[in-house]
Amino acid sequence: MENIKTVTELRKELLSVFNGLRSGDIEVKVASEMNNCAGKIIKSVVTQLEYSSLRDEKPQIEFMKCH
Repeated sequence: MENIKTVTELRKELLSVFNGLRSGDIEVKVASEMNNCAGKIIKSVVTQLEYSSLRDEKPQIEFMKCH
């Protein structure tokens, strides 16, 4: 498994979790933990963006780049 480096890759991974949950290939507890972790990653980016906005900065966040 490769490391997720961008929000686009995270979205693809979450879609595969959703599909695995729907098909029964992924347990509910595992899917729940993966979604919880993804939510925390996204919240940390939101926090960084909010902080930068307060400082009138435009950060370059590698994670937010789409490939």
